[in-house]
Amino acid sequence: MAKRDTPPRWDRKMQQRLARGEAAALGELYDRFASLVHGLAHRVLDDEEAADRITREVFAHVWQHPDAYDPKQGPLRSWLAALTHRLAVQRLRQTETAALAGTDADAPEATGGTGSPRALEELERRVRRASVAARADYIVTSMPAPLRAALELAYFDRRDYRQTAVDLGVTEAEARRRLRLGLQLLSTAHDTGAPGAPPEYGGAV
Repeated sequence: MAKRDTPPRWDRKMQQRLARGEAAALGELYDRFASLVHGLAHRVLDDEEAADRITREVFAHVWQHPDAYDPKQGPLRSWLAALTHRLAVQRLRQTETAALAGTDADAPEATGGTGSPRALEELERRVRRASVAARADYIVTSMPAPLRAALELAYFDRRDYRQTAVDLGVTEAEARRRLRLGLQLLSTAHDTGAPGAPPEYGGAV
């Protein structure tokens, strides 16, 4: 029986192929994860062009530094999510700092400067909101399909647990269980160290 910490075979093989410089491997990786990377970047930055740039940066980094991913540390999907999140937050900080600097130039007496406590607190609030939203998106897309389907029915289609049970063809008790587990996972979006959040790989960037 395989050990629980053994990484998926696809992840290991992909890392090896990238390390050998196989362009086809990068194409396969892009096809599989580009939508995830772009979606997370867009959730943080709320800007299509900026998300496009981050997506290009992520896959360029993977191509140039294939050994940065260590299969022993976890799934390739999670590593890519962590890398995307880090690059997007860095870009958000740069963008917001520049915006605050522009505001200072127009009305310095109102802001107290980009280094003022109030300006810095506002910047951190924006980064925090974007980070939580991105982690929540990642958690939902990473959930087992049954949990994700139950949450989507309950919160997007506004079904109660009885209607959810009927739509999914399961018992009411099972519908309640799936919703409860899904909500428990989603609640960890506020915890940067939570198991459901993209891990902070030391070698991501």
